[in-house]
Amino acid sequence: MTIAASTDKTETGRYRITGMDCPSCAGKIEKAVRSVGVEDVKVSTATQIMTLRVDDPATRLPEVERAVAGIGYRLDRLDRPATDGEGDIDDLPKDLAHITPAYRRALWIVILLNIGYGVIEAVGGFISGSQALKADALDFLGDGLITFLGILAIGWSLAWRARSALIQGLFLGALGLGVLANTAYRILVQQQPEAGLMGLFAVIALVVNVVAVLPLLPHRTGDANVRAVWLFSRNDAIGNAAVVVAAGLVAWTGTAWPDLVVAAVIAGLFLQSSWSIVRDARADLRERT
Repeated sequence: MTIAASTDKTETGRYRITGMDCPSCAGKIEKAVRSVGVEDVKVSTATQIMTLRVDDPATRLPEVERAVAGIGYRLDRLDRPATDGEGDIDDLPKDLAHITPAYRRALWIVILLNIGYGVIEAVGGFISGSQALKADALDFLGDGLITFLGILAIGWSLAWRARSALIQGLFLGALGLGVLANTAYRILVQQQPEAGLMGLFAVIALVVNVVAVLPLLPHRTGDANVRAVWLFSRNDAIGNAAVVVAAGLVAWTGTAWPDLVVAAVIAGLFLQSSWSIVRDARADLRERT
């Protein structure tokens, strides 16, 4: 862990976090750290780095590690000294033993499933006229791209992870704005989606989410990764279930409103996540300049 002493006898520690999937994960981790009495903590969604300031680090840091592991995330201390302005060494995690070739292959399976079905579901959204399907497709694409960034960024410096996350956040934000704009247009024209196709694609999406979890389970490390994987799967499944329910309501009411409401909610949450990624990436880049 990189330690910097200060005049008030506090120390600054930094960790790499494994298992983060979205900005809400950063909030959960910060809440867990504050629950053990450490108020000065910041988790970057962009680079998956946690920075905190503590007094009595010999006592506080083990408490922090237990609290974060207890909610389903893995921590690796960043304890190598920096050798240049980019942080190419000090940002490398000390323990990469869990990043095996088999684990990388599992991550690639998850990437292909998420991005592949994200494209399919987007096409299904256009065919059925469902905005909710298009918004849910963004969730698949976002998960796939975040995992893709994670596998590419293994061993990257903080600065390069931040640059990559910034580009990703801007791209995903543009997709989210596109869905919201199209949803607003559909509110005006009130075109009812094909409920049967909408429900079919949503059910398949739920199955794909479950299948995407399976390749990672043999590579879990303790409770950290497996809990995180199931949390992500649960959250994605809630979104899929919302689309299924919307399809049923469209068929029942004979109107497009259930589809439009679900689309707006999912796209709004997606935009909030994208903004958090961009914000954290810019903050990380400012720290490196």
